This record gives sequence, structure tokens and C-alpha cells, in this order.
Amino acid sequence: MQTASQELGPVRSGKIGVGQILASGRDWLDERGKFAWIIAMILGFVFVWPVGLALLFYMIWSKRMFGCSKRSHSPRYYAPTTGNSAFDAYREQTLKRLEDEHREFVDFLAKLREAKDKAEFDQFMEKRGEKSETRDLA
Repeated sequence: MQTASQELGPVRSGKIGVGQILASGRDWLDERGKFAWIIAMILGFVFVWPVGLALLFYMIWSKRMFGCSKRSHSPRYYAPTTGNSAFDAYREQTLKRLEDEHREFVDFLAKLREAKDKAEFDQFMEKRGEKSETRDLA
């Protein structure tokens, strides 16, 4: 016979970590825009200057100060469902295939650049070797 706690599985202690608190604060400020970030930074400087300084550095580092403060948590190619499950599955497969082809093409270009660089380096080393041989003969 199982007890109720065994059936429910492991129970979490309910503790919230500092990272979760900071992430929820960041998300809350992101929802309100750049103005909320600036006000939070000013209040941080007024009440506890290291907090304001930390917010300023974070805003500059994460490009919230100069760029768009809206962050996207969605996948790269997200589109809402159309209601037609067959079409949605086809679209998902096609987008996945295109992403795979794009990744393969980028890898191919990297290998191509590497081969070109190696050929140029080999050519440089051959010319350098020829120049040192002519100096040795003279």
C-alpha cells in the first residue's frame, strides 16, 4: 500500500533561489520597457549605489540600454497553429529541414574558408622557402 506522498512523487521544499528571483524581476522590468529599467537603476543609485551600478552594467552588457528591451522566449521559427494538424506538421518538418540545410551550408562555408586559408598559407610558405634558398645561394 502506498501513501499519498509516495504516489505524488518527490515534493519540493518550496524554496525559491536567488536566480529565480532575479529572473522574475528581469522579466517584470522587460514587460514594462526601457523606462522601467532606467527608473530601477536610478532608485538603485539613490538607495544602494552598488545596486544601481550593477543595473547599469547589466543594462549595457545585455544591450538593454541601447537596443530593444523585448526578449523573445520563442523558438527561431514560431508560427501559431492554423487548426489544420496535417499542415502544421508539414510546416514544422519543412522548417526543421530548412534549419538543418542552413546549418550544413554554414558548415560547408566554414570548411571552404578553411581550405582557402590553408592554400594561401601553403603558397606563402612556398614563396618564403624560395626566397630563403636564393639568399643562401648568393
